Amino acid sequence: MWSYFGIRALFTVTITLSLVTAAAWSEKDATGDDIYPPLWNLAPENLLNFLVKDNKIIINAWNYQERLGLYKSLLNSSAKYFTAFGYQNFGNILWGLPLQHGWQFRTGRLADPSNKTSCGYENGDLLCISVRSWWSCMNYYLAVIPFLGAVEAGLFGQLQYEIEILPAEERTTDFCYSVADCRSRIPNLMNAWKAYFEYLLSTEHKAKSPATFSSFKLDDALCLMWRAHVASIAYALPKFHNSLKYLSDPEANFGEDWANAVDFIAATHFSTDLLTTNNFQVFLPQRMLVVGDAVPFISDFSPQQNRVLLSLSALYKANKITGGLLLSLWRKSMSTEEERKMGQKLIANMASGQKLDLLAIYNDLKRGDLTAPFLEKKQFQH
Repeated sequence: MWSYFGIRALFTVTITLSLVTAAAWSEKDATGDDIYPPLWNLAPENLLNFLVKDNKIIINAWNYQERLGLYKSLLNSSAKYFTAFGYQNFGNILWGLPLQHGWQFRTGRLADPSNKTSCGYENGDLLCISVRSWWSCMNYYLAVIPFLGAVEAGLFGQLQYEIEILPAEERTTDFCYSVADCRSRIPNLMNAWKAYFEYLLSTEHKAKSPATFSSFKLDDALCLMWRAHVASIAYALPKFHNSLKYLSDPEANFGEDWANAVDFIAATHFSTDLLTTNNFQVFLPQRMLVVGDAVPFISDFSPQQNRVLLSLSALYKANKITGGLLLSLWRKSMSTEEERKMGQKLIANMASGQKLDLLAIYNDLKRGDLTAPFLEKKQFQH
């Protein structure tokens, strides 16, 4: 065990992740209606709010409002498991997914990047989600697959209708469209999301009374949720690599950098509840990056936003140069709940603007230096 991480490199990595996580989800302050994704109030509340036809619930996952409805259904159906963590379901750790999706919509990342259709544009079909968008295709595996995993696990109870997801207009073979279809094509990924929802259900079954979930442990839930989240990204990344060609080089690099950083954040079991997620939002790029954007000198981005992008890039390059060893050692250092809690606190509280010493990160992590200067225990005491 690396007591209090025991290495200076983790301090540096965590400072980087404090910037990364700040950019993770949403653009507005956590006050009023701004804490919710755009059009949240208009999204379907439950499964019967979708089109029901021929004994099937038909869902168009290529419409922003309907994909948002998948998240809303998941949040509403899992709300009872998170009552101990805040009112109005604010403590539900699934909030990070719709908040990220809302940011993608708000910043134009779900629109057709090839500009060959009007999909996703104000002068066309604003709610359309383009299959040519790298962000939207990646998000499919963080929306539809979690939803179908929940259906298979029984989160929605015994359904009287089958669930059918409408296919995309292009690249239809890159996606699956029902529980049976996804189960046959991506069983491991379905298992990962199903395991998360089965865990929630198991805590209800073990509870002494219907109103309590005494066996529920937030860290266990976060572990399963992040495991499935990382698995979705790992599966989708190579599948949609060629969609990056529609993006500018700066935007494509940002997308890959972000996907890499999620692995580091996931290792801490960072909580993605509503308020925590919204607190990490001020450094989110408010538009897509374009040709000519040179980090960290993008004039219409704040200094913090520029540093976020620079840190993301540095973390990606450091992990790639070490052949993934940096991530492996980071995960090892987060092997206990105590260490993860400290990592979460560092991510939440460390000041931005620290210099990223890539060589120190790699060398200190590789040797597991227990004597390297770090932080005193008292800094984690209230």
